[in-house]
Amino acid sequence: MSRLPRADAARRRPSRAELLAARGKTVPDVIDAELAVLFVGINPGLYTAAIGHHFGRPGNRFWPALHAGGFTPRLFSPFEERSLLPLRYGITNVVARATASADELTPAEVIEGGRRLTGKARRYRPRLLAFLGIGSYRVAFARPRATLGAQPETIGSSCVWILPNPSGLNAHYQAADLARLFRQLHEAARPSSRGGSKEPPLPW
Repeated sequence: MSRLPRADAARRRPSRAELLAARGKTVPDVIDAELAVLFVGINPGLYTAAIGHHFGRPGNRFWPALHAGGFTPRLFSPFEERSLLPLRYGITNVVARATASADELTPAEVIEGGRRLTGKARRYRPRLLAFLGIGSYRVAFARPRATLGAQPETIGSSCVWILPNPSGLNAHYQAADLARLFRQLHEAARPSSRGGSKEPPLPW
């Protein structure tokens, strides 16, 4: 996958003190009404919260996978996150508070995050909610057997899709795997693909 633009790669990285101070902070949603896809992360990491932009840690593979999957015309950096809105894509999280690891989240707050996300889905009506990680979806919506891809249920009027967690720590999925899975979502999200996808039919 492509590297981040040189100008963004050269931005100053947060200090250790700044990372520690980012614990518990939130990152504003990138959201608008009736998006084609609203990507749903688990919660912000400390690096992301420190710079104030989604999937900000250099080792996170979200932005390269988004480009490789056909969602963006070039590789965007976290600092260009609002450039997704004209393309009708957005970003939110199940849980808003930043932690060093998602393991710090309790099941209760993940479930509460699912309730808040349901309200957000009903308000903004994205056509598709794409969860970036199976575990948070399973806990938040009591779907312990959920697997990757299109889900049979909806949240509000939004269809649901699950992708792997793009964190660099997720060694189960390499860059080529993420590109393939993001590309499947991109094809399913295109209006022209309705009814023509090889995945289970989406109730659009």
